[in-house]
Amino acid sequence: MDTKGLYSEGYAENNGVKIFYRDYGPMDGDPILMVHGLGAQLVHWPPHLINFLKEHNFRPITYDNRDVGLSSRFLNTPSFVLDYLKYFLRLPINSEYTIDDMANDGIKLLEALNIKRAHVLGTSMGGMIAQIISAQYPQKVKSFTLIASTASTPSPINAPTKPVRDLMLERSKNPNASIEDVIEREIKIVSLIGMEGRIVDTPEFREETIQNLNRAQDGSGYARQLLSILASKGRLKKIQKIKAPTLIIHGKQDPMIQVKNAYKMHQLIPHSKLKVIEEMRHLIEPEILLQFEEDLLEHLEHAS
Repeated sequence: MDTKGLYSEGYAENNGVKIFYRDYGPMDGDPILMVHGLGAQLVHWPPHLINFLKEHNFRPITYDNRDVGLSSRFLNTPSFVLDYLKYFLRLPINSEYTIDDMANDGIKLLEALNIKRAHVLGTSMGGMIAQIISAQYPQKVKSFTLIASTASTPSPINAPTKPVRDLMLERSKNPNASIEDVIEREIKIVSLIGMEGRIVDTPEFREETIQNLNRAQDGSGYARQLLSILASKGRLKKIQKIKAPTLIIHGKQDPMIQVKNAYKMHQLIPHSKLKVIEEMRHLIEPEILLQFEEDLLEHLEHAS
């Protein structure tokens, strides 16, 4: 992975929860906090996006959300099917943490790095976390970029497509699957949520999947993060408080989070801009970045 130079790594802490981060520098670059999605580690950020930001004098700061990668793990093993049923029956859900807690992790990381204000970019569940950062800590946020995300909680009429939903459920139920099963599952999910026609099953992809699995040790945090999404209420109201300049980027073909979510957030977030990309599904491939990099650069530089 080429990320054009060295980076520094370490831990920030939030009430005993350790958050592992990677700071790509340069120290005099304009900091941009990057918040990743459900079950994703910091190593899942595409190198071409990191490189693009560095080339334009931004300072990408990535981190493992709580419960993934090298950050602190929680112990409870939830029954996601039961908790999903509770959600629809409007029964109380006992989640070990919420999206708001995860947002506070990001704030503690900025404080640990002595960064007073930063751009914030979030994708998928990371976009949900970044929404809370932007809404509740406006003094910390220069600009907000929201990619392939939503402020709505999943529901029968606003859920991933069935093939994607089935794979998500399989992953939450089997966090300690064999290496070969994990590889096959990753090939299936990336084939579904990545660009149509892309060949995913390559030796490089398999090797990278093994490396990421070895780094994470287990996938038990996935179900707990899913539960935190269900347990976090009122996000549609919260995003209306966002004051930072906001750019919303969404794929027209997204099978994970329907594009109608992007239009809804565009209506609710004051002074936001929306770019819908025809060929994009849920991931940021090099070809997809090319279609919004000028919009992103203008957005970030205007707010710097």
